Amino acid sequence: MVDYHAANQSYQYGPSSGSNGAGGGGSMGDYMAQEDDWDRDLLLDPAWEKQQRKTFTAWCNSHLRKAGTQIENIDEDFRDGLKLMLLLEVISGERLPKPERGKMRVHKINNVNKALDFIASKGVKLVSIGAEEIVDGNAKMTLGMIWTIILRFAIQDISVEETSAKEGLLLWCQRKTAPYKNVNVQNFHISWKDGLAFNALIHRHRPELIEYDKLRKDDPVTNLNNAFEVAEKYLDIPKMLDAEDIVNTARPDEKAIMTYVSSFYHAFSGAQKAETAANRICKVLAVNQENEHLMEDYERLASDLLEWIRRTIPWLEDRVPQKTIQEMQQKLEDFRDYRRVHKPPKVQEKCQLEINFNTLQTKLRLSNRPAFMPSEGKMVSDINNGWQHLEQAEKGYEEWLLNEIRRLERLDHLAEKFRQKASIHEAWTDGKEAMLKHRDYETATLSDIKALIRKHEAFESDLAAHQDRVEQIAAIAQELNELDYYDSHNVNTRCQKICDQWDALGSLTHSRREALEKTEKQLETIDQLHLEYAKRAAPFNNWMESAMEDLQDMFIVHTIEEIEGLISAHDQFKSTLPDADREREAILAIHKEAQRIAESNHIKLSGSNPYTTVTPQIINSKWEKVQQLVPKRDHALLEEQSKQQSNEHLRRQFASQANIVGPWIQTKMEEIGRISIEMNGTLEDQLSHLKQYERSIVDYKPNLDLLEQQHQLIQEALIFDNKHTNYTMEHIRVGWEQLLTTIARTINEVENQILTRDAKGISQEQMQEFRASFNHFDKDHGGALGPEEFKACLISLGYDGDAEFNRIMSVVDPNHSGLVTFQAFIDFMSRETTDTDTADQVIASFKVLAGDKNFITAEELRRELPPDQAEYCIARMAPYQGPDAVPGALDYKSFSTALYGESDL
Repeated sequence: MVDYHAANQSYQYGPSSGSNGAGGGGSMGDYMAQEDDWDRDLLLDPAWEKQQRKTFTAWCNSHLRKAGTQIENIDEDFRDGLKLMLLLEVISGERLPKPERGKMRVHKINNVNKALDFIASKGVKLVSIGAEEIVDGNAKMTLGMIWTIILRFAIQDISVEETSAKEGLLLWCQRKTAPYKNVNVQNFHISWKDGLAFNALIHRHRPELIEYDKLRKDDPVTNLNNAFEVAEKYLDIPKMLDAEDIVNTARPDEKAIMTYVSSFYHAFSGAQKAETAANRICKVLAVNQENEHLMEDYERLASDLLEWIRRTIPWLEDRVPQKTIQEMQQKLEDFRDYRRVHKPPKVQEKCQLEINFNTLQTKLRLSNRPAFMPSEGKMVSDINNGWQHLEQAEKGYEEWLLNEIRRLERLDHLAEKFRQKASIHEAWTDGKEAMLKHRDYETATLSDIKALIRKHEAFESDLAAHQDRVEQIAAIAQELNELDYYDSHNVNTRCQKICDQWDALGSLTHSRREALEKTEKQLETIDQLHLEYAKRAAPFNNWMESAMEDLQDMFIVHTIEEIEGLISAHDQFKSTLPDADREREAILAIHKEAQRIAESNHIKLSGSNPYTTVTPQIINSKWEKVQQLVPKRDHALLEEQSKQQSNEHLRRQFASQANIVGPWIQTKMEEIGRISIEMNGTLEDQLSHLKQYERSIVDYKPNLDLLEQQHQLIQEALIFDNKHTNYTMEHIRVGWEQLLTTIARTINEVENQILTRDAKGISQEQMQEFRASFNHFDKDHGGALGPEEFKACLISLGYDGDAEFNRIMSVVDPNHSGLVTFQAFIDFMSRETTDTDTADQVIASFKVLAGDKNFITAEELRRELPPDQAEYCIARMAPYQGPDAVPGALDYKSFSTALYGESDL
């Protein structure tokens, strides 16, 4: 409130004092000095006295009716002092001493003196106004006393832009009526004669009550009556003047006009205060609503991301192998789609979620709101834990898929090898049981028996030679069982049949040998030449079969060294072919020699060699087959060598790119670390530089895409190792994701600093000073200060004293971690240098809207606030429980403190 008593002067009123009012910037005495001539004129101009009587009487009654009474004659009704004391109690809200009820003159004087003493106690000096004049009904003194009361209790508190009461009231009128044509308020007399100023005041605040455009400046009586009637009917302002009195007076009484206009001011200033209070509340609620929207968005995004993680982890942890390579390769392709298509958007969502969370917390700190605590299970740490679990599951999944594909590839190879060997063996054993069971020796001649014995010996030699193949078949079947081959049942059945048959052949061989040996004693003749042929032909035939089997054997290699080893072994085999060919010629020579002897001795051979089934035709046929298989084997090995050379090229191609991309990512990570510490220029410059830096990083993405394509070619070629680089695709992916996340977080930190600076009014120079001081003492560039470093930083900014340091440390490090981050440091400095709205300010604003009550109603909220914000408050305010509660009362105090985290609703 403006001090109305310059130089400790008091209000003065009275004709003998020479001072009778208030002026702009001066004392009350100055204003009353200007009014002295008016008082003398009043003695000659009854019109002013008439206007004052009517206005002051109406003004007094507007207050007395609150106490259930009124006055009729201002000269007479205040003479006993009773209604005068009552008036002062109503307008001041204070209790006066108990009046005296006697009707004697002394009682009346005492009551009037109590009233005058009360007026004097309010800083008003009454000169030449005594109780006797009031008791005697002196109209001049009575009107002067009432004017003094009006000045003190109705006009003194009016202050607009630090001006005095009269000038403040005049300035208020000028501002409110400035937009209206034909209105020019320069004083409190003739500026109001045409009535337009009264109508403009009403229309400015309540436009629905006045049709201003229909008023005419040349019809003042109609204008004045319209304003007075509307004010009385709708604004509860009693009619204090007659339109005719104002129009018919050269200059209306200024005191009467000021009194009347002050009633308009008080009627509308309450609405203005309510509007100001409502605006403050709307601003606070808007901040809260925006923050709640951000909280809801965070909760929704966090739920979606956690749900995606929850659905994805079981898929990555599902390690049930498939039966075929094709099925496992499909799972590998699904995993590649997950890494290329599905996961990258989730990485961005996770990063954006952290950024949104940090921004929300910054806004809450800037608006003095409590920190946001997400729902249980949806903290940033919960999301990070879920993400870590996801990456742990993901890390082993690809390795498992590749191992399974290798296992199935080996299984297919072993299964095919088993089928080949089993087919060869089964073809060999075909008819052998029947042969061994044949009792041909019972009717044979001696020479035939000897031939059968030799033939059986040759068979036993052949049987022994096949023992190794049977063992190989059994070993392959056992390995397929150990590797959990999906068709192990049929493999085991076939293997068991072969083994059982082999045992039966052994038993039958033994039985037949016993039978032949039993009759051998009766046999003497044997053809040694045929026997020799049979003995040499059998192992040679077996060697050729083994050679054909080896030449047709499937192979699988993974490196150039392995295929070169197979080529070397094949070259060694080819080097043995000349010796084998000489052995073949020697065996065929034995057969030819037998034929030559028979022919030379005219011996007619009765058929093929009785000691063996391996004829020269068979030997030549198999030898020709071996000769055909050798170049085919050469071709297959050369194709595999070319494939391995291509794989080696893919390895080197990937390694060359990876050895560029990997160090580039590492370098960029180090550069970001330096940028975040060595930021120069304005925050906007830093933000622009960081975003340009971010764009340069994003522009590098095609290099990673190329590396992904090369990596896919490597996987499709089933290449499982690379000795030319230490970087794996997994390392590159993780480094890239960390790089994107780090630059995004650094940009968000600068954006939050801009938000803090703008919201708190921190200048760019202050922000640079804070950053320079912080970086100077951050010796290890870790982004945080220890207690001693922070203390030195505060001293550099002008803070001193251990008590002050301990206070500040408890604010910036509430968790006692021993470290102070730059964001915590900025938050503290912004609170130290700026002001923000508080819970007390919001409570005071609600109290204005509630008309000074300790509670507010839903109807009042809907009347004073926009609909959405009114309903926002109604939905969150608890019922008021105070002793003065009424039905529907709402507790705005607990609601306001809850907005700032000081209590819970």
